[in-house]
Amino acid sequence: MAGEGSWATEPSLFELEAVVVGQPKRSRWRRYVGPALAVSTVEGTPLAQLMCADDTHSVLTKTSGEFLVRIEQFGPVEFRFTDAADRQVGTAGARGLTKTRQLSLRTEQGRPLLLSRPGLLFTQWHLTETDPEEGPAPELLGRATVSTIDSWIGLQQYLVEMDPRLDASERRTVLASVVCLHLLRRPPGDSTAPG
Repeated sequence: MAGEGSWATEPSLFELEAVVVGQPKRSRWRRYVGPALAVSTVEGTPLAQLMCADDTHSVLTKTSGEFLVRIEQFGPVEFRFTDAADRQVGTAGARGLTKTRQLSLRTEQGRPLLLSRPGLLFTQWHLTETDPEEGPAPELLGRATVSTIDSWIGLQQYLVEMDPRLDASERRTVLASVVCLHLLRRPPGDSTAPG
């Protein structure tokens, strides 16, 4: 079959070092019905989409519809990630008054990671193993940079860059955590979040 070899060698979503997570473009004039977020390569090739079942349950699937990870929200700032067999494969949570300043992550293997924003006016969150405010500057394992892609209706996207040393399960946790970050910043039902 033509092209089969190239398809077979394409890396999976969780093997990529950089992806874009963003709100899909939509008409300013019509009610939007579709995925809450889309995941694509940096070049724009669609890879996955996030559907919000309700305010506490979201499912990330490949564009083909194949299940990738379920994201469940417990309380205002606690999230759990599960696979198709309903096994927990990661968690994320925030504490403090500014919910989006720092997310504490735990991977499937139990590795603790932090997704932290240096200050309230910064548009970038740094992925580290230790708290940037405690001791010397930690080694940067990745970053998520937010930008506005349509200022008229407030659509946003996140460029997620991850260190090549992170394995696929750690990248799954980081990607799911960026989704959580977006859900905390733009909760379902918010005027700029998909309806």
